[in-house]
Amino acid sequence: MNDSITKLKSLTENIETIIRGKPEQIKYVVTALLARGHILLEDNPGAGKTVLAKTLAQSIAEGGVDFHSENGGVAFKRIQFTPDLLPMDLIGSYIFDETKKDFVFKKGPLFTHVLLADEINRASPKVQSALLECMAENQISSGDTTFQLDPFFFTIATQNPIEMEGTYPLPAAQLDRFFMKISFGYVTEEVEFDIYSNYTAIGNGKNTVKQVLTYNDIIQLQKQAEEVYIHPDIVRGIVRVVQGTRHHQEIALGCSTRGGITLIKCLKAWALVNQRDYVIEDDIRALAQPVLHHRLIFRNREASRTALNQIVDQEVNRLSKMGISPKL
Repeated sequence: MNDSITKLKSLTENIETIIRGKPEQIKYVVTALLARGHILLEDNPGAGKTVLAKTLAQSIAEGGVDFHSENGGVAFKRIQFTPDLLPMDLIGSYIFDETKKDFVFKKGPLFTHVLLADEINRASPKVQSALLECMAENQISSGDTTFQLDPFFFTIATQNPIEMEGTYPLPAAQLDRFFMKISFGYVTEEVEFDIYSNYTAIGNGKNTVKQVLTYNDIIQLQKQAEEVYIHPDIVRGIVRVVQGTRHHQEIALGCSTRGGITLIKCLKAWALVNQRDYVIEDDIRALAQPVLHHRLIFRNREASRTALNQIVDQEVNRLSKMGISPKL
């Protein structure tokens, strides 16, 4: 456990050398990675979303399937989603090889470790659905052939909330594939001053970022996250939260069973990131918004800000009175 804590601390601190003033958001991203999920970042341009994805990839030494990374670290690919993008631009396609006198499959950018899907909501639904199979099944189908993606495969997708013209909002099925949806927001005045004072080093991440973990370290940490203990009463609390979203008068569409399972996976990973081998009830409060909010459909804007918090606060307060945490 101590070794895992040291490795995760090294990873988050390494990313913080580039992404300043956002420790909680960095923890969310690492949590999604350890939970074997994917994350959606919705924020204004220039908030550091692309830099975060690159820094994460550069922090982890190469391994697994033989991908080559020009930036150092595990393989990183960035896809700029546009309305004219085609599924084959992501997946790859068969091309005729003059030497072999046959068609061979040329792999697309989805064959990577860390994928940055930039402005995902600018691509057509057909392209979005091509990414859906990769995120849900960790595989790619082309014709009659199915290709397995690397176990590490991790998608960081971004979307811009203010430029909605010419976009294709992600359908509920696509949103449900993201374990978390978070927003960076703006930094404080002091942090922004620090960024301006050190923008040269921050922008030159290839030389600034160290490789503090290996590919195999991440795979092992993912396995450890699965083994984190969660008390049956906390599981019962999650059931009550999920059920509560289905019966709340201000929520038109509640959370699915898959959403509840995703929350449990993220809670275990979050506990590990926070140097624990057990889940506490306050973890539910920390993760309910990023894990569940985007899976729900609210009846109005005010409900979207308050309804989920009401359900979670009521349940976490009930669990707290039971005296389950901090250690069993």
